This record gives sequence, structure tokens and C-alpha cells, in this order.
Amino acid sequence: MTKEFNNIREQSKRFKTVEGCMHCVNMERLKEEHKAQDFRKAVGVDGVTKETYGNDLENNLKRLVGDMKSFSYKPKPVRRAYIPKTDGKERALGIPSYEDKLVQGVMRRVLDEVYESRFMDFSYGFRRNKRAHQAVSRINNLMMRKKLNYVVDADIKGFFDNVNHEWLIKFLENDIEDKRFIRYIKRFLIAGVMKDGQYIESDKGTPQGGLISPILANVYLHYVLDLWFEKRIKKNYRGQAEMVRYADDFVCMFEYEKEARRFYRELKERLAKFDLELAEGKSKIIPFGRFAQANYNSKETFDFLGFTFINGETRTNKYRLVIQTSKKKLKQKKENVKEWLKTQTGENVLDIIKRLNKKIIGHYNYYGISGNFKGLNKFYFFIRTALYNMLTRRSQRSYLNWERYFKLLEKHPIVKPRLYVNIW
Repeated sequence: MTKEFNNIREQSKRFKTVEGCMHCVNMERLKEEHKAQDFRKAVGVDGVTKETYGNDLENNLKRLVGDMKSFSYKPKPVRRAYIPKTDGKERALGIPSYEDKLVQGVMRRVLDEVYESRFMDFSYGFRRNKRAHQAVSRINNLMMRKKLNYVVDADIKGFFDNVNHEWLIKFLENDIEDKRFIRYIKRFLIAGVMKDGQYIESDKGTPQGGLISPILANVYLHYVLDLWFEKRIKKNYRGQAEMVRYADDFVCMFEYEKEARRFYRELKERLAKFDLELAEGKSKIIPFGRFAQANYNSKETFDFLGFTFINGETRTNKYRLVIQTSKKKLKQKKENVKEWLKTQTGENVLDIIKRLNKKIIGHYNYYGISGNFKGLNKFYFFIRTALYNMLTRRSQRSYLNWERYFKLLEKHPIVKPRLYVNIW
């Protein structure tokens, strides 16, 4: 960690507001950000790549720093692109221009240092040394150790597209005493989008595809949700209350049904105050946990971060929280593999298996948590069958039966399931 970032971090720990943030956006830090950029990334509206920018890096950065000091630097609109989804729809992507990536990258590092010590422990998304598995583990520990009987599974409707700029700037100004830094945050927020050659204004939401978008989203929810839950909800409710949040995905747990329902009502009011809306069709209150299981034999489940949480039992009939790959995610992963295999029909079998194993290991790394071996096994057997079907379809001259296929897999095996993460 450089001296500038250390200074920001120490200020944040000692004082209410942080000064001198813009000093970090200098030649050296921008060079570091340039070095960290992936040369394979798509280009923005300016068409500039890492390679072309790097051909005259010193002069380019001198000009950029000079423009920023004179306030003549203005972020370019984000280029909107689309990638196909497995359900036939398209996902919109935002691709910033190259210089904007560099500036946002350094500003993100500054914001990380300002807020890391200020964010709540139950916030996990897009933070240093915080992972989705830790959020899942926290829910498991809370459910197993505390008197929690009801879950509010909430979903914010279109969160990233509806962040109110005025509120976000107020939140930032509450912590950062640097008008130049805040000014450039504002410029990124209103930079707009280019779609099919047409400019679209952005009067709300975080920058599409922007490197600062995740941390800005965390700042917004830190004030809208986290502090409110910690200082108002937990202190004013009689029973136990807990929250686990990963970006805009969060789960709240309560001891009493009455307080869970009260929270649901208050949550809608709280979100509305900050121009956000609860997606009621995707949100619910359910009896859940070891006491709910004992009293109501609750069969309710909820999904969080690609896992389904289920009331279960051990072999000795004691309560256990069962966490499995969600059916929705498992179906999506299977579809992704099927689509990928369709593109490999002309490739060498051994190369296909090597590349397939990398995808499988990535799946195991995420979903291979304690108690989810069954979910991994389902994925493994699906992969094995899908590969066989693909190979038999392309083999017109020589019939590939299961016996020959298994002999092939003995020499060049598909990676078998394994648990990678202990959440107990």
C-alpha cells in the first residue's frame, strides 16, 4: 500500500471526514492502474485500447493529470453493448473509455480506503478480504446459534439503475472533505450512455460498467440500509435481529414474526425515502430456523448468492441448516455448458476435456461448500452425459458407445466433485 493510500486509511480511522483524496490521482497511481488493466477488455466510445494508450503512456498521463488539475477533464459516455443470456434475452453492459477506467480505478482505491473501516461487518459484497462464502457462513452460524425464527428475503427493484445522485453525493460529502474529488464523482455519475450512436443522459443510477460503481453502491446502501438496521432496527426491536448483505442482495432474520412483519413495512418506507422500491413479487417473509422447524415443521426455503437454504436434520434428528446449489443457478450452469459444448464440435477431444475441467473446477470452487456434495454430483453427472451426447452427435463414421466413452474418461478424466470451502 502506497503512502497516499495509507494516509487516507489512517485519516478515515481517526477523523469524521477525510481530506486530500484527489492527491492520490497522480502520475504514479495512474501508471499502476494502467499496468493492472486487462488488455483483452472491450474498448469504449473512444476506441482506445491499453496497447495504443501505452505507446505514449508518459505524455498521455501528463496531459490527463493536467486536464484534471484544470478541471477540463470530462468523462466520456459509456458505450452500451449487449451479450446474449441463456434464456434468449440480452444483458446490457457498460464499457467506459480507457482513460476513464484509469481515473475510476484510482478513485475506487481511494474510496476503498475511506470506507473499509466504516462499513459494517455484515456487509460482504465488493470489499477487500470479503467473499460470498463468508456471507453464506455467517447466515449458517446465525441460524444455528441464535433465536432466529423468521427470514425476510428482500429484493430491491433495479437498484443499480435507481441510485439517487443527490442522496449519494450527500452521503459522500458526509465522509469526504475534498470538493475536487466529489466534483469528479458527479461528472462520472452524469457522463451518460452511448447506444447505437445516440447519447442517453444519466440522471440516476451508478455508472454502467464503471470501476467505482460497486463501491458507490456500497456507500449508498451503507447509509440507506446498514446504519439504519444497526442503529434503529436492532436497538428498537425487542427480539434478536440480524442482517447479512452482499451488494444489493440481503437477508434479514428475526426472532419474532410480529417484528419481521413490522420490519417489512418499515423497509418499504425506508427505501421509498431514497427513491428505491422493494420488488414485492421477489420478496417474502417465511418461518425459518431451528425453532420454526420444531414448532411449525417449516418447509419454506430461500435463495441467497446462488444457494438455497433449507431446514434439515442430521442423522440423529438434530436441526441442521442445509445449503445447496439453487435449482435456478444449477439449471443456468447446465445451459451454459450445453451452449459451450455446441461451439466445440470441431475441436480435439482431449482439448475439450481440458477446457471443460477448468469450467468444472470453477464451479466446484464456488459451490463446493460444506454439505453441498450432492449438488456438485448432479452437476458432474450432467457434464459427463452432456459431453457424451456431444461426442456421439459429431461421430458419424465411428459409433461411440458408453463402454468406449468410459475408457476414454479413464485416461482423460472429467474432474470429480470435491468440497473446497468449509463454512461450518
